[in-house]
Amino acid sequence: MAKKTATKKKSVLKKAAKTPSKASAGRKSVVAKPARKAPRAKSAAPRRPKGPAWQWSAVETAAAIRSGAISAVEAVESHLDRMRAVNPRLNAVVVDLSEEALAAAHAADKQRARGGELGLLHGVPITIKENVDYEGRPNFNGVPANKDLVAPSDAPVVRNLKKAGAIVIGLTNTPEFSFRGFTDNPLHGLTLNPWDPDITCGGSSGGAGSAVAAGIGTIAHGNDIGGSLRWPAHCNGVATIKPTQGRIPAFNASATAERPMLAHLMSAQGPLARHVADVRLALEVMSQRDPRDPWWVPAPLVGERPKRPIKIALAKIPEDMDVDPSVAAALRQAADHLERSGYRVSEVEVPDINGVWQTWCDIIINETVVMQEASMLKVTSEDFHKAWGGMKAKANVLDLPAWMRAAAARNGHIRAWQLFFEDYPVVLAPTTVKPTPGPREDTVSAERVREIFWGEIRFISAINVLGLPGAVVPVALHDGKPIGVQLIAGRYREDLALDAAAAIEKRVGVLAHQLWERMS
Repeated sequence: MAKKTATKKKSVLKKAAKTPSKASAGRKSVVAKPARKAPRAKSAAPRRPKGPAWQWSAVETAAAIRSGAISAVEAVESHLDRMRAVNPRLNAVVVDLSEEALAAAHAADKQRARGGELGLLHGVPITIKENVDYEGRPNFNGVPANKDLVAPSDAPVVRNLKKAGAIVIGLTNTPEFSFRGFTDNPLHGLTLNPWDPDITCGGSSGGAGSAVAAGIGTIAHGNDIGGSLRWPAHCNGVATIKPTQGRIPAFNASATAERPMLAHLMSAQGPLARHVADVRLALEVMSQRDPRDPWWVPAPLVGERPKRPIKIALAKIPEDMDVDPSVAAALRQAADHLERSGYRVSEVEVPDINGVWQTWCDIIINETVVMQEASMLKVTSEDFHKAWGGMKAKANVLDLPAWMRAAAARNGHIRAWQLFFEDYPVVLAPTTVKPTPGPREDTVSAERVREIFWGEIRFISAINVLGLPGAVVPVALHDGKPIGVQLIAGRYREDLALDAAAAIEKRVGVLAHQLWERMS
């Protein structure tokens, strides 16, 4: 086990004492408040971004619609054309909402013409993962037997996006019960990675990651209880933020029972996008209050500035994790980008990552066994049974006293990490230490599942039990496949994680542009 106290190692990284960019350094702490309204268009002639509209960022698309450089209908039609062109091969969007999206776009244009108030995402095309409630439609969550779970209302995250003016063009694929890191199910089938069909698009937000990377929607909604935002972001070469638990409200009125307590406390809704700025914008929109979630927290989106230069801990990887040279190189490259941006990076042992991961595994597996396993196994495929069996194999079987001790241990882990962030406000860590696996790798054997979750993506799943925010940003391509890194910050400090991600993106660029050249 790694020591719980952070032990500094001799850094092999070049030190730099410059301060981060003025834009980052000059931001002030703000109190949580309703999402900003978009400014009205200026009288100057509207400027249209380069390229087809489906290639624009969400920020660019929203500005172009506000200024009149493009209509909401044109923006939506461009994304629908792109969806028709590439989705048949990818199977990322599994519910086509073209008709209602065009109707919403026409309404958005009429609202702008009347001079009505515009939200931050007015007219901007997005996608929603098919495991949250979308009013009037079944919440299938990858399971054919869920056909009768028709949503009586939109989930909070869907409601917030629509209130901001976003237009949903489709629902994206997810594995059965969103309980696998690979996106495949008997209802909709396998979703492919747009970079390479021989590697997974990740899961459970694999459809979301594949869609937004390929240019279907500017922002993709997803969620994360064990890596389901960050893993697909890594696999598909896009950016994301898994927010602090309580940042974005969550609730499904179609659910037949409430979620277990700690499963709820370890899960989060969030955005995937090609640009870090779009992730930040979507986070602001998604974070608005909804009274249906009793755990929602009105925390500020921007906190106090840490002392400059900001210290970043490059997480020392446990000795039993076999790190691929391509991953080690990507981490060093990310560290170098951060140093050149004014951060100070040191290789440091983080608090008990092994114990944290085991606590996550024990809690989530035992809660699921008690609350959901029997009903899930009745309606799921053999592939699901194989993957689930592999996950269970690494968990300790807990009776009630042992489960209570595990829940209590979670508090100690969170405290240790919060104290660690006093010295190192951001942690740079791997998403996975191995090349991206095949699209159905978790059905090979129970041992292979244990290898993936424990031996490869340990730094992803462990963070869920802590409830901490974690961003992922692409860093490089290796053999034509994207590699991302994870940036972890203290509770409700998504801003620090995203600042660091933006610093990396500024030097790396947006990898999706290379993907589109390849796809064309």
